[in-house]
Amino acid sequence: MDDQDRIRLIGAVRELAPELARRAEEIEAARGLPVDLLDRLRAAGCFRMFVPRSHGGYDADPHTGLAVLEALARADGSTGWTVMIGAETPHLLAMLPRDQFDKLYAHGPDVVVAGGFAPQGRAELADGGFQVTGRWAFASGSRHADWIFGNCVLTGDGQPLPGPAGQPVEVRSMLLPAGQVTVEDTWHALGLRGTGSHDVRVDAVYCPVERSFDLFTGVPCVPGPGFVAPLAQFVLHLGAVAVGIAQGALDDTVTLLDGGRRRLYARQSLADSPAFRERLGRADLHVRAARALLRSLADDLFRAAHGGGPAAFAALQPRISASLPWVTEVTAAAVDACYRATGGGAARDSSPVQRRFRDIHTFSQHAAAAEGWLGNNGSQLLGRPVELAY
Repeated sequence: MDDQDRIRLIGAVRELAPELARRAEEIEAARGLPVDLLDRLRAAGCFRMFVPRSHGGYDADPHTGLAVLEALARADGSTGWTVMIGAETPHLLAMLPRDQFDKLYAHGPDVVVAGGFAPQGRAELADGGFQVTGRWAFASGSRHADWIFGNCVLTGDGQPLPGPAGQPVEVRSMLLPAGQVTVEDTWHALGLRGTGSHDVRVDAVYCPVERSFDLFTGVPCVPGPGFVAPLAQFVLHLGAVAVGIAQGALDDTVTLLDGGRRRLYARQSLADSPAFRERLGRADLHVRAARALLRSLADDLFRAAHGGGPAAFAALQPRISASLPWVTEVTAAAVDACYRATGGGAARDSSPVQRRFRDIHTFSQHAAAAEGWLGNNGSQLLGRPVELAY
């Protein structure tokens, strides 16, 4: 990544962060990012940071990407999540043939894709492509996306096609222009309310074969270390959002306690309580440890991309996939400590700590943060077979 691009990107995010924090309630109420903030995030380069320089992007290094996502989530969890989803666009589009990747970026680097990883659609073989029908939940950022994808079971004459290598069915993602997809207003959730994670639906829409891709085992068409293991990078970027939410909760708690806040019936202020200081100190170390782990794994991944080969990636994958449930566990514990410490006021919707509490516990329900991924790392340590899922 060019130093000037790094300075420009990080500087723009730092400049925007206070406004994101001030407008967090507005973002929640709208259940999506306001247009003016999306425009400013786009202008800052947030959606192009992982796009190759050859296509007008910043080709951000791993640490810069993690730092940007954490800073945004620290200001507002929904903003961090939304940018993280949109910034993953080039990693998804790199699963297409190279001529399609080039075509999609021909008019600029700020392309945004939303969609669903779960195979909740069906793609019937038809005229050199597929007739696609399906409905996918949790399509974050679908209101402002340029393209929407949905993972589908492939069918022929209405029957699921058998998958390769003994898989029961063949699964493939379909990429469709946003104008051909219906966004259904379904996002009413505990937290991350501003992510616009609505359902998306299509009914018998044609997708040419060249705009379909294998989400989980496809080979990226773009060279370079940033595209060698897209799903592994996605896991690390999710972790950065969790760290940002937790760091924001710590920031909010310290601010609240600056005025000598005291719990009802307490003999001393929270800031003067040794027990509270211990809990706050532990929470801070949890967040620092989570941040350090993500950065360490990003370094490992980058080194493997620079010549480690398939064996290096195979060894890293279980550890990276296991990192997210652990990061989620310790960041949620940090947020919980902040929530409990700030008393009855934290129960109010207007409390920033309550928002962090709801955001991190909504985050924790993501499939990639499930505890079963820890078992894959354990399997590797024991020399047992490791599966893609748990």
